[in-house]
Amino acid sequence: MRSKPESQTFTASMEPLSSGSVDPIFHLLRIVPFSFLRPPKLRLKLPTLTLPSPMTVYALVLLTYFMVVSGIVYDVIVEPPGIGSTQDRATGSVRPVVFLPGRVNGQYIVEGLSSGFMFVLGGVGIILMDLALDRNRARSVKVSYATAGISFVE
Repeated sequence: MRSKPESQTFTASMEPLSSGSVDPIFHLLRIVPFSFLRPPKLRLKLPTLTLPSPMTVYALVLLTYFMVVSGIVYDVIVEPPGIGSTQDRATGSVRPVVFLPGRVNGQYIVEGLSSGFMFVLGGVGIILMDLALDRNRARSVKVSYATAGISFVE
């Protein structure tokens, strides 16, 4: 068996679609508007993306860490109240409650935010203690970093 020559199949696939169409309205709608319209010559420049500064990346990572640790996902899904309240049995007055008693896997919104803040404060304290070890800094700055770092971690 002989195969078809490649030139015949190539030219048959390259024919425009409008030549096989019999409908004159289709031909008018497809050809006439483009006979006097031309696409504009655009000089578009590709946008240049620059990398963010290290401090911006650090701030975004710290903010993400705070949101994850403080339980933002839990707060969005469960929608707990911001703060609780209990009634004092002796006086009958209503007192605010920040920590949810009796449930290990539940929290108020303020409880999650305060615990997330404490975790972030401890992380910043460790970073400050690391910065206090730099030999190129002045002694007073190193002492300040070390003092602040130790007080944040405690």
